Amino acid sequence: QVQFVESGGGLVQPGGSLRLSCAASGSIFSIYAMGWYRQAPESQREFIASITSGGTTNYADSVKGRFTISRDNAKRTVYLQMNSLKPEEKAVYYCNREGINRRPWGQGTQVTVSS
Repeated sequence: QVQFVESGGGLVQPGGSLRLSCAASGSIFSIYAMGWYRQAPESQREFIASITSGGTTNYADSVKGRFTISRDNAKRTVYLQMNSLKPEEKAVYYCNREGINRRPWGQGTQVTVSS
């Protein structure tokens, strides 16, 4: 059974950086597009970024130029480098497969941006 374990969250000051990791277990990892999402309190989960099996990336407009998604297929891990973080980006961050291959969500990792 496929599971995702997100890590790397924490408390960071506005303008700071964090690097999130998502380790996948279960079946083949490399053939699936992967995405990062976030959910702020009392808000719906929103798309942040995705990366295809071939490495093509896509970003939400709100994070373009500040966030970078990458993957290491040998480690079955997808990363999200977040720079210039804003207070309104406080949320629980999740990863998952994209599209119809989506699996149950993991626990996520909490990111808090505050001075």
